Amino acid sequence: MTRPSEAAGAVRHTAEAAKPGVRGVKSAARAVDLLEVLASRQNRPARLRELSEALEAPRSSVHALLRTLAERGWVRTDPTGTLYSVGIRALLAGTTYLDTDPYLRIAQPHINDLGAELNETIHFGRLDRTDIVYLATRESSRYIRPFSRVGRRLPAYSTALGKSLLAERLDSGVDAHVPRRLTPLTPNTLTDFDALVRDLERTRERGHAIDDEENYAGIRCFGLALRYTHLPMDAISCSVPVAGLDETRQQEIIEAMERTRLAIERMAPVDPSAAVDG
Repeated sequence: MTRPSEAAGAVRHTAEAAKPGVRGVKSAARAVDLLEVLASRQNRPARLRELSEALEAPRSSVHALLRTLAERGWVRTDPTGTLYSVGIRALLAGTTYLDTDPYLRIAQPHINDLGAELNETIHFGRLDRTDIVYLATRESSRYIRPFSRVGRRLPAYSTALGKSLLAERLDSGVDAHVPRRLTPLTPNTLTDFDALVRDLERTRERGHAIDDEENYAGIRCFGLALRYTHLPMDAISCSVPVAGLDETRQQEIIEAMERTRLAIERMAPVDPSAAVDG
């Protein structure tokens, strides 16, 4: 298995943009890039200089683009007009995505039932390049996080959701979904690629992924890939405080998650790419 090269991301994007019959529009691509940069900053507004550097584009061009997007509601500014963040139109687009996704619609009630059964925090996420995007969360009533997970991104290599999906890609290669540099989120995060691959091999053997305080200190997370598509893109996970977590409780959680996975997979739409000719 090869390690991702430094230019792997650029090559992938170039290949996507160069599909036969498709010609990229530079201004449209830059607008999308700008919104993605703003979204990646989450609650940290950006200055024009920061956005210009991130996009490697002239300030005058970025400023003109910001003005256009602000007029359309995709970008908002502070009262001084010098700090920029994502606007309300992005929320409307994101809400439409959630409302119309066929898999989320099926998974949501099962996630709610699993959360009620275990009284633990349950997540539903989707693989997007090197990240997991959280599309649904059912919080435990015993401990409430100060933020909502929906729409947030975390590295696939450090999450149970992501590792369950990366393990499904061991045969075809995980390079496209693992960044060149593995940045630690906690002292437990795996930052060596070979160590990550060994962990993914163990994940495939036991049938579920484990994030052992790799994202948040004091939290262990168990993940299962949802195999209703030919190559799984979605997964469910359960986050549990390590304090008081014993083998009996861990097995109870995994068995309940496996029942939930089976119920979701049985109700999911048929994946046309999984059909066998003949």
